[in-house]
Amino acid sequence: MLADMKGMNEECGVFGIWGHDKAAELTYYGLHSMQHRGQEGAGVVVSDGRELNVHKGLGLVNDVFKQAKFSEFSGDKAVGHVRYSTQGGKTHENVQPLVFRSQTEGMALAHNGNIINADKLRGQLEDQGSILQTSSDTEVLAHLIKRDGMAINETSITAALNRITGAYAFLILTEDKMYAALDPSGVRPLSIGRLGSAYVMASETCAFDQIGATFEREVLPGELITISDDGITSTRFAMRGQRKMCAMEYVYLSRPDSDVNEVNVHAARKRMGMELAKEAPVDADMVIGVPDSSISAAIGYAEASGLPYEMGIIKNRYIGRTFIQPSQELREQGVKLKLAPVRGIVAGKRIVMIDDSVVRGTTSKRIVHMLKQAGASEVHVRIASPPIQYPCYYGIDMSTRDELVAANHSVGDIGKMIGADSIEYLSVIGLKEAIVKDKTIHQGICTACMTGNYPITEDREQQVVYRD
Repeated sequence: MLADMKGMNEECGVFGIWGHDKAAELTYYGLHSMQHRGQEGAGVVVSDGRELNVHKGLGLVNDVFKQAKFSEFSGDKAVGHVRYSTQGGKTHENVQPLVFRSQTEGMALAHNGNIINADKLRGQLEDQGSILQTSSDTEVLAHLIKRDGMAINETSITAALNRITGAYAFLILTEDKMYAALDPSGVRPLSIGRLGSAYVMASETCAFDQIGATFEREVLPGELITISDDGITSTRFAMRGQRKMCAMEYVYLSRPDSDVNEVNVHAARKRMGMELAKEAPVDADMVIGVPDSSISAAIGYAEASGLPYEMGIIKNRYIGRTFIQPSQELREQGVKLKLAPVRGIVAGKRIVMIDDSVVRGTTSKRIVHMLKQAGASEVHVRIASPPIQYPCYYGIDMSTRDELVAANHSVGDIGKMIGADSIEYLSVIGLKEAIVKDKTIHQGICTACMTGNYPITEDREQQVVYRD
């Protein structure tokens, strides 16, 4: 639900293309389709086979590239990035792709996720004489790759990847090759597509649709992809464990028209709503959803319950994303600017309000209050995911546990706090049933923020020990 405007923030999005004469323009469009994954900054690096050219800045994709002259970006290979910081400050030097140049070669690095042992590695690198230019955890990988003057290739990248712990999808562009890597647990999404003879990489498949590319396959956990003029090759840099795709990709983060781990996001959200209707029915007149990410679940709830689905809340499309406001007070004011009840629909009605999640609870409280001010006789809140009780260490900028309302209050107390006539959450089992129909691979979902069972720890020996 706009994730409490925004107690939970999207991580980042990466895009890469190899072998297309409009590489820069296509990367721009790919990033634009993934704007929801990061609004702090954006950048593109293009290679013409001889050098790396970069254009990046703070702000939305359109703002960063409105003055860009794509005709000056010669080259048929590029990587791009949209950023929401999880480590590192909101400064220009932290905007990705990060570019590093040596006397012999250069590389551009784009990263989605979080390196949880970055501080330890940073300390070790500094002790060895490295001087890091940014506060981003992504820079650590670049220094590990080039340590001891090694060339940038599968060997040095594999050695570096085996030093880091966390959830990550990396794209690395040199003058003559592109590399893609996914962590051994596969927490973050990364897919391979084709556009004619060109190869395309993206965090979400909606980027393929945007540029007319076709989906080929997912990058596998622990896999390193190398793309060059000779084609595409695959190697394994780490033992592949059972995949632990982030459940919040399905609940909130990804676009509904994307397929994540070959599961359509809209279809998964609709099934969440259907499971929720089975677990938490309510006697009401209609079902409404909080725009936008809760609409699919609301449709599913209405279908399973036999209640009509109505547009009870509308969203102002011309208001900027409220979570980028600098204070909680302004975030809360942003709720009124962004969402409005449809008085003629909700007045006098008993409403089931479907939301995707509750983080702090402040936004839920304001929406329930708006609906009742608009004349709703009852507002029953149903949440299409389990309570979020634990912070995420894998690339989602989630609130601390002190700020997570479900970590500090019972479900009944939360209902009273937000003014709902009742509130119920989807169970963890119901969530997994909705995302993955095949019960034998339920373990393929990371629910750490809901259960506290973290699949990746800073202890390397426990990195792929799954506990839920």
